[in-house]
Amino acid sequence: QVQLVESGGGLVQAGGSLRLSCAASGRTFSTYVGWFRQAPGQEREFVAAINWSGRMIFYADSVKGRFTISRVNAKNTVSLQMNSLKPEDTAIYYCAARYNYYSRNEHEYDYWGQGTQVTVSS
Repeated sequence: QVQLVESGGGLVQAGGSLRLSCAASGRTFSTYVGWFRQAPGQEREFVAAINWSGRMIFYADSVKGRFTISRVNAKNTVSLQMNSLKPEDTAIYYCAARYNYYSRNEHEYDYWGQGTQVTVSS
């Protein structure tokens, strides 16, 4: 079992930056942690994922070069640094976890946080 709590969302102007954090507890060893987002009226989409060691990292094309995912296992924290934000990045951002294997499919993640709102104004 893994428990996840996101923080760090807010309102920012286009071109600005935000840093989201996902605090994990429970049996976190060997987990992949992913960030997903859901905009109003749209399906939830993959943003980024990182494996336990931090050596395997994956990004959606839409955020590549602007977002950076990282994790500090000693602190049980996974962060998402978001730079050069655009209005189309506005969404509720969720962190999620699954064991052992990478996936971009939200249905393959077993544990979810409650989400944090990110709003980017133009």
